[in-house]
Amino acid sequence: MKIEPKDSLPSTAQNSTEIAEFRATLRTVFLDRDGVINRKMPEGQYVTDWHHFELLPGVPRAIAQLNQAGLRVLVVTNQRGIALGLYTAADVDAIHAQLQRILSVSGAHVDGFYLCPHDKAQCNCRKPLPGLFEQAKKQFPKIEPATSVVIGDSLSDIEFGRNLGMHTIFIEGDESHRQHQKPGAHKAADLADLRFPSLPDAVNYLLA
Repeated sequence: MKIEPKDSLPSTAQNSTEIAEFRATLRTVFLDRDGVINRKMPEGQYVTDWHHFELLPGVPRAIAQLNQAGLRVLVVTNQRGIALGLYTAADVDAIHAQLQRILSVSGAHVDGFYLCPHDKAQCNCRKPLPGLFEQAKKQFPKIEPATSVVIGDSLSDIEFGRNLGMHTIFIEGDESHRQHQKPGAHKAADLADLRFPSLPDAVNYLLA
């Protein structure tokens, strides 16, 4: 069941006209990966290879819908496991290449992947810091926060978007997902402009 938007809609939208304007100006969708595109591993565990990557239901079609609407789809993901030596950046690239192949079957694609390989307090690119947005803007100079939305399932995702002035959507996930949420998930849900159970629900709202 889709959760109704909160009162604090993007751009302080309070009526259907403002909601329509938000949708009309949307150009770029930033997606967190684990917990939004694929099932999140239990806290302290990491997706080290494709065998641990479980695509969530409806995600390929949802991304295809964004593509068909002419929206830019970018993935921004913290991958601390690289810094911990559990896998490499090449391993992550291989996962993303396989994801693109799976998405292509549904006529979908991601326009860019941006990852932070660092441990905490070592860089400017670990969400909620702005480095991944800056990397994306170098590749796509027309990206602007005011015409972007970030969709994530953690406090760092929502703070990443809010710090940059983007609209924010929190993904609550199913019961299994909620058992693996990071600390701060409740605060993230309160801070986000909108909340939905899944990426497909969020996309259906954005494209309504």
